Amino acid sequence: MENVKIMIVGVGGQGTLLASRILGNAILSCNFDVKVSEVHGMSQRGGSVVTYVKYGQKVYSPIIDKGEADIILAFEQLEALRALPYLRIGGKMIANTQKINPMPVITGAAEYPEAILETIGASVDLTALDALSIAKAAGNAKAVNVVLVGVMAKNTDIPYETWVQAVRECVPAKFLEANLRAFDAGYHYGARA
Repeated sequence: MENVKIMIVGVGGQGTLLASRILGNAILSCNFDVKVSEVHGMSQRGGSVVTYVKYGQKVYSPIIDKGEADIILAFEQLEALRALPYLRIGGKMIANTQKINPMPVITGAAEYPEAILETIGASVDLTALDALSIAKAAGNAKAVNVVLVGVMAKNTDIPYETWVQAVRECVPAKFLEANLRAFDAGYHYGARA
């Protein structure tokens, strides 16, 4: 099998690292070689965060170049737009509809771009969803990351039970039940993807 290349993009504090740990655990459980690499800017201040996850029979480097990502999980619209050049032709983007204003927008130096998801959806296979509302309904607004992992999980060959076990292994006990509900909601949303 060829290596599968996944990019996770978001803003500091959205849980991209937890999402990559869940992916890594699920993939390892299926006896694949997996490499994860975090690249981020000022994550503590709401800066861009990018995580690469690559898996297959043998993976030498986690880095994903432009035009190579099979799947992009975007936790925020502007980050989806920034990551778009990395998606391969025929790849899939799963994007949260949430908008988080970057500092230039907050200070008035720039405007948040209009119609981002419509623009992306016109050129690639896009599943866009309000993961924040789904996470809130599951009992934890911070579980947006796990909702999006659930949507992606439905689009893989990795069994549901393997994903659930990975969530159990990675999420702290006091947040586990809400995150399991968030994953399940994303997974079943993904059934319509």
